[in-house]
Amino acid sequence: MATTPGVYARLRTKLSKQGHPEWFIPYVELERTAAKIEDYSNAFVMGPLQTAAYAEAVYRSANPRETDAQIKQRVELRLRRREVLERKDPPLLWVILHESVLRTVVGSRAIMVEQLEHLLTMAASPHICLQVLPFTAGTPASGLSFILLAQADGAAVLYSETTGHGYVNDSATAVGEWTATYDRLRASAESEARSLRLMHSIMEEHANEQHAKPA
Repeated sequence: MATTPGVYARLRTKLSKQGHPEWFIPYVELERTAAKIEDYSNAFVMGPLQTAAYAEAVYRSANPRETDAQIKQRVELRLRRREVLERKDPPLLWVILHESVLRTVVGSRAIMVEQLEHLLTMAASPHICLQVLPFTAGTPASGLSFILLAQADGAAVLYSETTGHGYVNDSATAVGEWTATYDRLRASAESEARSLRLMHSIMEEHANEQHAKPA
């Protein structure tokens, strides 16, 4: 019996939804097909760029009563989002990280060294651009993390979160306003080259603190 392409598409969608919170599914589906992703993060490194240890530390902090098996499932699901960067035609991923994201010790100094090393490795890809918004830049254009996603046909959406909820907004007005905000953040951030040097410097600081002998 022949199976239509639509059946396969629905099956893939069903499988991709397993384990994700219902409110996060619209974003995951948009991320999977996006041609361009622009992310501003001021709390944590975005999901697809997280290491397993970093993701585990984030989840354990947010869900202290969950079992090891539950945390493991969450981490595996998060790491699966890396597939969008490994596909044949990966999106252009532009990420602006507030300096606080790089300096906050998530899990341990060792985990931060590994995470920053991973970011530096990922930055070598021609499809990924990382910038750091330094403390010296002053008040950022946005106090909230957000993501802009654009599809190959030009359709664009704004994605943002509050506690336990995610919001996809395809209003041209909202997308335009937050695109302008992203442009201001990009202008205030360090250049890509200076950002990578700063990232490397902070990584070394974590490493030195990790090996420092107690007084």
